[in-house]
Amino acid sequence: MHPDFQRAAFLTAAASRAGTPPDTGFEVAFAGRSNAGKSSAINRLCHQRGLARTSRTPGRTQQLVFFRLDDERRLVDLPGYGFAKVSLAVKAGWQALMEDYLRRRQCLEGLVVVMDIRHPLTDIDQHMLAWGRAAALPMLLLLTKADKLKRGAQQHQAAEVRRQLAQLDMGEPGEQSAGEVSVEVFSAETGLGVERVQERLAGWLELPPRVKA
Repeated sequence: MHPDFQRAAFLTAAASRAGTPPDTGFEVAFAGRSNAGKSSAINRLCHQRGLARTSRTPGRTQQLVFFRLDDERRLVDLPGYGFAKVSLAVKAGWQALMEDYLRRRQCLEGLVVVMDIRHPLTDIDQHMLAWGRAAALPMLLLLTKADKLKRGAQQHQAAEVRRQLAQLDMGEPGEQSAGEVSVEVFSAETGLGVERVQERLAGWLELPPRVKA
């Protein structure tokens, strides 16, 4: 467990780039379909139940939500995509907000794309990965809700996702670099993958190494 994530606290929410915190320090953003378990993943990684609010209405969050780890480091919850019952104009506005943030935010160090392990790499997920690659960001593809599958099925799905990423020329590198994608099987319910993901995020955020007992 990385203690720095336990200190996460709500900082602000922004409906436009003008409302975001100063573009300094280090940020990691989370994106994903509205029913992929993004809020649950953030809460589990930060060991807090109510940090990122879940909604009974998928796609309700329309803003960039910033969580503060310390004076220099933040996690950012991007609007969920895919299921919101809103007008095409509103959806276009959300997409423009996310694309603008991903392309222009200088302190953004990495992008976590959250996908239900049972339904990964939809067209809109691939579009998000393309945005991340265009912004030259290292990315982590988080295959959530892994507790819904047996271990063999988890491994099969992860292997299939890696195969598809390789076909998209986004395969896992030995040393992750800009625009490339790594894959992690994850469960907010059981904690599977939590420490490995925390270590990846800590590297992006340049957090000090955790002290092991």
